[in-house]
Amino acid sequence: MAVFIDRDGIICYDKHYLADPDGLELIDTVVEGIRRLNDEHLPVIVVTNQSGIGRGYFSEKDLAAVHDRMRSLLSERGAKVDDLFYCPHLPNAGCNCRKPAPGMLVLAKEKYGLELSESFVIGDRMMDIEMAHAVGTIGVLVPEPGDQYDVNNEIRRSKERPDFQARTFSQAVDWIIARIQKKCRQSARRSE
Repeated sequence: MAVFIDRDGIICYDKHYLADPDGLELIDTVVEGIRRLNDEHLPVIVVTNQSGIGRGYFSEKDLAAVHDRMRSLLSERGAKVDDLFYCPHLPNAGCNCRKPAPGMLVLAKEKYGLELSESFVIGDRMMDIEMAHAVGTIGVLVPEPGDQYDVNNEIRRSKERPDFQARTFSQAVDWIIARIQKKCRQSARRSE
């Protein structure tokens, strides 16, 4: 079991092709939420499309610097991500790792022996939910704070539906933890 989290629009504000670590701005409510997931001993894994590499806007070294900054800012506030997977390819590359394809989840499953059907994806776009459902993972939708993007219109256009739609990252974490705790209680009662 793990919680997979999108980067842009969930952990940090979406700056479109962010290549400068100093431009990374964490969304305040995410830090406490990640810390709570850490306290529950749930692996937190970032999954992010980064086609800026394929477009030549920045290098993998630049992206690594942004991710180092993200990890450092989280760590300063007592939160951590356990791993990070990214797709560097262009949208039309036909790869299996670019969301909504589930390749990054499959790589994490192989690396850590995860049970994807018991895992969660938190994202701000329906492509995150589509990726989750492609491998039986639970998808939680959280629109980016202040985003002008019409999430409801995207939901209507998609064949998928979020398993839960939260107003904030904290609400998504509350829902995930409550769901896990309920499942543990049910398992305990069955084993009595």
